[in-house]
Amino acid sequence: MAKHRLETAEEKLKASRLLLSGGLYKDSIGRSYYAIFSATRAVLALDSKDFSKHAGVIACFQKDYVKEGIFDKQYSKIVMESFQIRNKSDYDDYYIVSKADAEEQLEKAELFYQEMSRYIEAEIKE
Repeated sequence: MAKHRLETAEEKLKASRLLLSGGLYKDSIGRSYYAIFSATRAVLALDSKDFSKHAGVIACFQKDYVKEGIFDKQYSKIVMESFQIRNKSDYDDYYIVSKADAEEQLEKAELFYQEMSRYIEAEIKE
C-alpha cells in the first residue's frame, strides 16, 4: 500500500508540473498538495494507519512522525501550509495564485515526496 500511495504522489507531482507549465496555477497548487497528502498516507500505510479526513492524516503524521523525531519539523510546516493554500485556492473565490506561488508549492511538494520516499524505501528494506 505504501508503494502504491507513493506512486500516486509521483503522479500528482507530474500533473502539478503540467498544470504549472500550462498556466493553471490554482490547479497546480491543488495537485502539489495532493502529492504531499498521498506521500503522507504512504508513510502512514507502513504502520497500517489511515483516516477518512485530511485533518486526521495530518494530525497523525505530526504526532507520530514529526513529534517523535522521525521527520524534521519543516515537513510538518510543509504539509500544513500546503493544506491551507490548497483550501484557499479551491474555495476562496478571490484568492489570487501567482506563477511564483505555484512554483514554490511544487518545489515543496517535490522535497516532501523525496523525503517520504527515502524513508519508505529504508523501512521496506529493513
